[in-house]
Amino acid sequence: MTDSMKTDLQRYLQLGRDAILWKLEGLSEYDMRRPMTPTATNLLGIVKHLTAVELGYFAWTFDRPFPGVVPWAEDGAELNSDMWATADESSDYVIDLYRQICAHSDATIAELPLDAQGHVPHWPEDRATVTLHRIIVHVIADMDRHAGHADIVRELIDGSVGLTVGNENMAPGGEKEWLDFRRRVEDAARRCAN
Repeated sequence: MTDSMKTDLQRYLQLGRDAILWKLEGLSEYDMRRPMTPTATNLLGIVKHLTAVELGYFAWTFDRPFPGVVPWAEDGAELNSDMWATADESSDYVIDLYRQICAHSDATIAELPLDAQGHVPHWPEDRATVTLHRIIVHVIADMDRHAGHADIVRELIDGSVGLTVGNENMAPGGEKEWLDFRRRVEDAARRCAN
């Protein structure tokens, strides 16, 4: 596998990370943490979860221990503790730890070839032996799924939309155009309900 493949994968991984963190910008501590769905999906919880994801897949899978502690990823951690931030866990702490884990993941990616083998202990044994290439693709897919969650949660909080800084990737239009569009979609849905 070529270096350009690794560069492409690394680029998409970083784009996902940047998009996730951008969704927190400008929000209060409350808005970062507030549960916006019946299953309590919240923006800072998404960052905590992705911290554990990168730790598990890039550090543990390839036997590259992270020198710090990620409390919500330790043995015996409370169920779902990676999905929300306690009052004692500042957003700065969570975001800083996420960045540290990302740097550790980047070192793993830089130092290992794409065909390097690792072992995912919580996967079924017939699929548990993996390559770095497969894990990068897996983490990008998982991150992008959560970035979609973050898009919706942020829009519900304050109406902010977009893909990344400088690339909103939205159709042109202002508030009036979006309200008109939403009315059309609602009208079509109501017509089908009868």
